[in-house]
Amino acid sequence: QVQLVESGGGLVQPGSSLNLSCAASGSVFSIYSMGWYRQAPGKQRELVATLTNGGIVNYADAVKDRFTISRDNAKNTVHLEMNKLKSEDTAVYYCNAERNWYGASWGQGTQVTVSS
Repeated sequence: QVQLVESGGGLVQPGSSLNLSCAASGSVFSIYSMGWYRQAPGKQRELVATLTNGGIVNYADAVKDRFTISRDNAKNTVHLEMNKLKSEDTAVYYCNAERNWYGASWGQGTQVTVSS
């Protein structure tokens, strides 16, 4: 089992920045990728950004050049730096860990609201 705990969500104005963090615990040895997904009201959950143990990064087109994902492998954490936030970034953001043999693990989600 892997437990993921997110932090850092909140209410911000358009154009602002916000940082999300996620800490993994438990069977972290099996993790080969960590990242972030989001789900807006009435929409499906979608990929935001992922980062593998080997350093391969994948961003959704909608967040490229605005969001930056990073990991601290020693601390088993993943971070998402979000800049130039837009109203369409409003969603619940979920931390994700992909594990060898076991598939995906998810955090409980943290709300990000971008509104003036």
